[in-house]
Amino acid sequence: MPRPAAVRPALARTAPFLSALAATALLLTACGTERADAGNTGAGTAEPSSPTQVADPGKDGVRVTSLTFPSASPSPTRSSSVTADGLAGDSGVVAAYEVVNKSAETLTYSVVFTFMSADGRTMANQTATVRGVGPGKTVRGTVRAGKPPGDAPRVTRAKVLEVAKVPSIEAPAAPGTCPASGIRVSADQGDAAMGLRVVGLHLENCGTRDYGVDGHPLLELLDDDLKHVDGVRIQDGGGEITPGSGDDKQPGPVTLGPGESATASLVWHNTTGFGTPVNVPYVRVRAKAGADPVIVTPNLDLGTTGKLGVTAWQKDER
Repeated sequence: MPRPAAVRPALARTAPFLSALAATALLLTACGTERADAGNTGAGTAEPSSPTQVADPGKDGVRVTSLTFPSASPSPTRSSSVTADGLAGDSGVVAAYEVVNKSAETLTYSVVFTFMSADGRTMANQTATVRGVGPGKTVRGTVRAGKPPGDAPRVTRAKVLEVAKVPSIEAPAAPGTCPASGIRVSADQGDAAMGLRVVGLHLENCGTRDYGVDGHPLLELLDDDLKHVDGVRIQDGGGEITPGSGDDKQPGPVTLGPGESATASLVWHNTTGFGTPVNVPYVRVRAKAGADPVIVTPNLDLGTTGKLGVTAWQKDER
């Protein structure tokens, strides 16, 4: 799942499980073995050719099984190239994939697929979210490469780049849905500058009653196996991480009416000195004590600092 990448001065920012990549979301619910296609990222495409099988070893039970090229394209073994001309803004290349859950619990996957040219250059990255894959179940779907740069070589292959997976019961709510708790918790793609990292946590009241929080979100840091990470001090506020920050406001009670939202921030430095660098792919977040947990994927590259700051919830301006 992606990493913080753009400069933003504020610690708390209003801004969605996984990276600052151009993403096409694919929402699936597993019930046995299903297949569903991702939406077209362009307004129209050429007629597809027959699928070409792909030898992708995959990652974590996810692999690309075939590629379908538009019939307007020459054979992918030829050296000529195809641009977006005549394809209405879409390369027309479609990757079919499958997700196999070999665990004992129902999982939600966030998968980044990379589409490449014959010489190995990345032409596009697309993200699919596959929800509710039951134990031992397989879900199949497709994702489009999308619009390439105007003078880019044509796409000839694809593979799975990143996979994040969490128990579906703790996954962020699907867009347009509201959990029984009446609140949605999510993380954005974050900002990075000169080793400083900031990821926003977002709390939205999607229910019908007021929802109150007071102070900081409660965090648990998790490794790739969703086990607790030791040796990192979580401190209230970002002042020790970024001294003098005017955006590190004092905690206080926040009441969110239906449709209102609040933001907190995770703040850290990716500084590496003596010792073993610590990477934390997952964070379990509770909006407050007793709240239902949600696992987000901020990919904290904490270096050897051993510290993570979290700012207090602040109500978003309307």
